[in-house]
Amino acid sequence: MHKKPTRSIMVPLVALVLCCLATKNTSTTMAFQPSMNQLKNNKILPTQNSRIQNKRKNNNNKYTKSHASSSAAEVTPGGSGTGTATIPNEIFNLVKSIIGAGVFSLPAGIAAIGNHPSALLPSCFLVLVMGAISAYTFSLTARVCSKTGASSYAEAWDFSRGTQTSWIIAASSALDCIAGNLTYSMILADTFQALFGTIGITVSRNAVLGILTSTILLPLCLIKNLSSLAPFSIIGLLGSAYTGLAIAIRFFGGAYSMPGGKFVGDLAVKPAFGAIGAKGALSAKALILVSMLSTAYIAHFNAPKFFKELKNNTLERFNIVTSASFGVSIAFYCLVCSLAFLTFGSNCASMVLNSYSSKDLLLLAGRFAVAVSLVFSYPLLFQGSRDGLLDLVRVPEEKRTNGLLNKLTFGLVAAIAYVASQVTDLTFVVSISGALLGTSLIFIYPTLMFRGAMRGDPTKKWENRLCSVIASLGGVIAMIGAKMSLQAL
Repeated sequence: MHKKPTRSIMVPLVALVLCCLATKNTSTTMAFQPSMNQLKNNKILPTQNSRIQNKRKNNNNKYTKSHASSSAAEVTPGGSGTGTATIPNEIFNLVKSIIGAGVFSLPAGIAAIGNHPSALLPSCFLVLVMGAISAYTFSLTARVCSKTGASSYAEAWDFSRGTQTSWIIAASSALDCIAGNLTYSMILADTFQALFGTIGITVSRNAVLGILTSTILLPLCLIKNLSSLAPFSIIGLLGSAYTGLAIAIRFFGGAYSMPGGKFVGDLAVKPAFGAIGAKGALSAKALILVSMLSTAYIAHFNAPKFFKELKNNTLERFNIVTSASFGVSIAFYCLVCSLAFLTFGSNCASMVLNSYSSKDLLLLAGRFAVAVSLVFSYPLLFQGSRDGLLDLVRVPEEKRTNGLLNKLTFGLVAAIAYVASQVTDLTFVVSISGALLGTSLIFIYPTLMFRGAMRGDPTKKWENRLCSVIASLGGVIAMIGAKMSLQAL
């Protein structure tokens, strides 16, 4: 058994963003979830198909000419939008959309690769690569909107791939939001059970989940106008930043160092390290981390919104926003995951905050901040889950009465709570949803839209091939990642 690593170990952090490939040619909450309002902004009903076809027809002249001329037509020299958001504002909001509580599940993904500090090297490389690809496909989505005139993710799909397959986007949106609500419920149940324990109240996880769902989450989900909850999304970013700082303080302070760390005696499961290091990344288990990372960077549904709201929205300016935002997120993920893994090694809990002592007030405050942000984020995300299901079964707006919405809310909230009561492995939920949904939203859909929008443009020949490679890679990761997630149960 190896000793715990010294704190002098340096983890290389690189903020390389692949979207720079598109510089000349070319907003929202928790990681592993789509952003709060994205579904509402992106849904397309069957009654809108004729309008979509008309708008698409009106745009045909524009990008038919661009196909016949050159790739310069893709660039918007002066920016054609009416947005007012500055680049710093956009960067802040996009980072807020990407970074969230999901970062605290990633150390368990690293532990699936290995139990030696050297496992961090390939793990951080995967964090970097997945972030870079996510940034590139985020930029691709905006480029499709610029090319076709689409103003939402769903329109971008319909304009580039056709309305016959719009159900794919509706289904993916609904399922991704439902998976997000499920992870929220699981984290909240674990967190509040631990918080109750710190004040001497012993209560089961399922009891906490039931009380929390019936008294707080369900009433919030029944609210029809959720605009008043939007400001609480900032708590998520601040809570994650504070908790990341607390993790760093505890690591560098040696509070969990074996054998004599301040809080080691309070732990039921002690930090543990072994001999499986960087070579562990050669095993198929590495795809568990890759699948988890597929949900860690999801903000793509809001790419059209960020592009539209950017002041002087040239693609060059948008790529500055994209590269800076994803670069910050990559660096934050690498830092927090590295310090948490170096603290607990192979015994990182599926939600690493659960690995810390219940008597650690510094981390206790962080857990409370994360829990509060999830409580207020839950109904905003749930709106996407509910509306996504209604879109999928093609219920028009005029038939979405309060009675129907309330019945669906009761049923869906209860179903999500039941599943959360039966499933306790957060790593499994995050990795399986990442494998099946995250890879589609990051690797496959944006690249298919780009190929459809640029069809027939000879100047995009090599980039179309790159998109084909990325889409194929996404398919392979989805199949193998799902298999490994199921085998890890």
